[in-house]
Amino acid sequence: MASDKIRVGLIGANPTAGFAPRTHLPALLNLPEYEIVAVCTSKPETAKAAASHFNVPLAFHEYEKMVSHPDVDLVDVCVRAPLHHQMVLAAIESDKHVFCEWPLGINLHEAEEMAAKSRASNKAHMVGLQGQYDPNLLYMKDLVSTGYIGKILSCNMKLFVAGRIHLESPDIWEADRKNGASALSIGGGHSLDVLEMCVGKFSEISCQVSVQTKQRKVWDINKLVDVTSPDHILMHGSLINDAVFSATVAYIPWHGSGWELEIYGSEGMLVATSHGYPQLSPVSLKGGKASDKTLAPMFAPDQFNWIPETVPNGEAVNVAQLFRSLSNSIVNNKPVHPDFEHALRMHRVLDAIEQSSDTGLRQVIS
Repeated sequence: MASDKIRVGLIGANPTAGFAPRTHLPALLNLPEYEIVAVCTSKPETAKAAASHFNVPLAFHEYEKMVSHPDVDLVDVCVRAPLHHQMVLAAIESDKHVFCEWPLGINLHEAEEMAAKSRASNKAHMVGLQGQYDPNLLYMKDLVSTGYIGKILSCNMKLFVAGRIHLESPDIWEADRKNGASALSIGGGHSLDVLEMCVGKFSEISCQVSVQTKQRKVWDINKLVDVTSPDHILMHGSLINDAVFSATVAYIPWHGSGWELEIYGSEGMLVATSHGYPQLSPVSLKGGKASDKTLAPMFAPDQFNWIPETVPNGEAVNVAQLFRSLSNSIVNNKPVHPDFEHALRMHRVLDAIEQSSDTGLRQVIS
C-alpha cells in the first residue's frame, strides 16, 4: 500500500438508501486504519452526491473504473446480490483486496467461481458474515469450546422476521428466487453460519423449503407481484460432534419474535436471543450450569470487543468488528476469516438444504 491507511473504494455508497449508509460507512469512518478514497453508485449524480456527503475525493458510476484505480487498495462490494459476482471478479482481476457482502453469489456455481479466483490471488478476500464477530456470540462460542455446558447434546434455532413480505418498488427483485435474496439465503445463511460457529458443523440435514406467501404487495405503486423466493425453511439433522439440531427460518407478515439459539449440554445450557437478525441486531446471552435454578445474563469480556467507542451502536458494530479483523489480516499478512472458502461452504449448506427439500431425502454435508 502506498499509504499507512488501507484505501477503500466502496461500491453501493448511495448516501440516502441501501445497506452501506447504515453499516459499512459508519464502520469504516470510525476505524482509523481505513480511508475511504472512492465511492461508486449506479448514477453520476448519486456518485457525486455521495462523494460530497462523505468528503471522498473520487466518485464513479462505473465500477470497472473504480476497481482498477491505483489509489484503491480494498474494494468493498455492498450492493444487491445479483451484482456481486461480476464486481468481485473485476476487483480480483485488478489485484485488489475485496470485502463482499453476503451472499457471495446468487447460487453455488457463482460462489465456486469466486472462491476459485480468490485462491489464485495473494490478496485478502472477506465475506460479510457479521455474526462471526458479534461479541456475545464470540463469547458463546468460547463458553461452548471451553466446556461450560459439557458435551453438546442438542440445539434449537429459530428466526422469525416480520414485515419482509411487503416491498417497495426498488426491492421487487427480492421476490425472484433466482436473485439470491430469500429467507433461505439471507436470514438462513447468516443464522446457520452463527449456529455452525457456536455449536459445530452440520453433518446431515433434512429440510423443507416453501413459499408460503405467493404474492407480495409493493406499497409505493399499489401492485401485487408473484413470489418465488422461499420464505419458510424447516430443518433438522445432526452435527459432526454427534449433537442433533432443529432450526426454523421464516419471513412473516407481522409480529416477528426475532432470533434465538438454545444450546443444551450435559452440564448446562446457553441461550442467545436478538429482536432481529443476529448478525446486525444486539444479541443477549444467558447461561446456567446444571446446579443453577435459573439462567443468568452473561456479558462478553472486553477481549471480544475490538472497535472504538466512536462506532455507533446498532447495525454498524459487527460490521466494524469484521473490518477490524480484515485490517489486521492485511497489515500482518494473516489468514482472513470469514474468507471466500468459508462463504463457499455456507453456499454448499444452502444448496444441500434445497436438494433435501426438492428430493425429500436427507443430505450429507461434506
